[in-house]
Amino acid sequence: MKKLPLGIQNFKKIVTGGYIYIDKTQYAYELINDANYYFLSRPRRFGKSLFLDTIGEIFIGDKELFKGLWIYDSDYEFDKHPILRFDMSNISNRTSEILESSLMDELQKHAVKEGFIFNCVTSADLFKNLIEAMYEKYNRGVIVLIDEYDKPILDRLNNIKTAEANRDVLRGFYGVLKSMDPYLRLTFITGITKFTKTSVFSGLNNLLDITMMEKYSNICGVEIDDLERVFGNHINELATLDWFVEFDNLHDEILAWYDGYSWDGKSRVINPFSLLSFFVHRKFGNFWYVSGTPTFLMKLIKKDPCVYTNMTSLRITELMLDTAELDEIDAALLLFQTGYLTVKERISKKGVAFYLLDTPNYEVRDAFNLHILTAFTENKQSIVKNAQITIDEALQQGDLGKVQIVFKRLFASIPYQLHIGQEAYYHSIFYAVLNLLGFQIDAEVSVSGGIVDATLELMDKVYVIEFKYKDCKPDIVLEAKQKLFESVLEEGMIQIKNNGYYKKYTGSGKTVYLAAFAFLGRDDIEMQMETLID
Repeated sequence: MKKLPLGIQNFKKIVTGGYIYIDKTQYAYELINDANYYFLSRPRRFGKSLFLDTIGEIFIGDKELFKGLWIYDSDYEFDKHPILRFDMSNISNRTSEILESSLMDELQKHAVKEGFIFNCVTSADLFKNLIEAMYEKYNRGVIVLIDEYDKPILDRLNNIKTAEANRDVLRGFYGVLKSMDPYLRLTFITGITKFTKTSVFSGLNNLLDITMMEKYSNICGVEIDDLERVFGNHINELATLDWFVEFDNLHDEILAWYDGYSWDGKSRVINPFSLLSFFVHRKFGNFWYVSGTPTFLMKLIKKDPCVYTNMTSLRITELMLDTAELDEIDAALLLFQTGYLTVKERISKKGVAFYLLDTPNYEVRDAFNLHILTAFTENKQSIVKNAQITIDEALQQGDLGKVQIVFKRLFASIPYQLHIGQEAYYHSIFYAVLNLLGFQIDAEVSVSGGIVDATLELMDKVYVIEFKYKDCKPDIVLEAKQKLFESVLEEGMIQIKNNGYYKKYTGSGKTVYLAAFAFLGRDDIEMQMETLID
């Protein structure tokens, strides 16, 4: 049984060390022969670095290294080319000055290795001279491989000025490629985002973006057919432990946890890092998710909580993927690019492609809900989990009064500086809690009478919920506050009834609860509930 290459991104080490390798060399062959400049966006830890390293090894020219793989028996000639590879995740970027200095150091390492001495002032000039010198030395086109090109920008999005300054440094550095066409054989650039593509790669108009191309949709990740074919022995070994619970077999359980990623709305791939982690740790877990969630992403969602509650109905276009403004990032777009959402369906209307988005699998959905809840409330996970248990029991008993008490406790613990005076803020926290409990809660549900804030359907119960927020002055007298509560609750209940939000559930045989929640402030929460009798 072959070893599991968890954390290994070196192609040669994998194929010579007896590790599992999913053959992606046909994709590499097609890329090498189709064009000369490529850009690929994929989430972190999804195999971009290994694919880039595979391309690099192909251009080193050692054909025997690829024996048994698709490209070995192809007509590819394995000519050796000079290679310049940059992993931008290893480049210091705390300031633009540090970024520039780090790029200079990296380029000087390449120059020393090749026996060159340059006296350049900027990284752009040194990059240009290095490409030209390598071309002349080997009389072959240079291969330029840039991994995580946007890392110096993404790392600094909490400080837009620093992010923009880093972007300007990278613009000068990457801009060199525009004039180097006669000296280059292949340029391949990977990253997470595309929102900086227009400004960073200004002028590089021959850069072929293969991110959403159906032909390359499975270029990274583990395809469904490969699960049994490549990992069959590992699955059979773990299946004897009999600790999977949701499905009848371990194969389907694995797919539910880690499958679901798609870039064309048709084929799906499994997250390779999560899959390998599962086999190594011999248990299900949120492996990919816990390796890091960008704080700037949480900040974006806090600014627009509706993005979170509407995650399963978001859509994007390819035009949106080319957005360039760092201070106007679309949260939905970033959720897709960073791997928290994936393509559920591709729809073409009048020649324009629309991509419907959804969460890919258990791992992402459950872990993301927990992260949202802890980020929005700044409660410890132990407090959140205790709240989950109590709310679960209350919902099963039809006791929304107990739910109200728990939510008051949650909101009371939120620091005042974190409080957001928006209805969607409270809605998001409620939505996150119920999702974490495993309930199928639908947010912003369209019915004939309008949009329902939330519906929650259990085996024998249905909750139709309306959220209402009214700004309340801190010094308001108790009597006035109570009247305001009564007014807001009545408004919510009337909206449910007059718009017929409950009608689709009548005659279902389930008990239907109509619930209005009124929020007047951080921990000012009241609830009114009625039971609908058929």
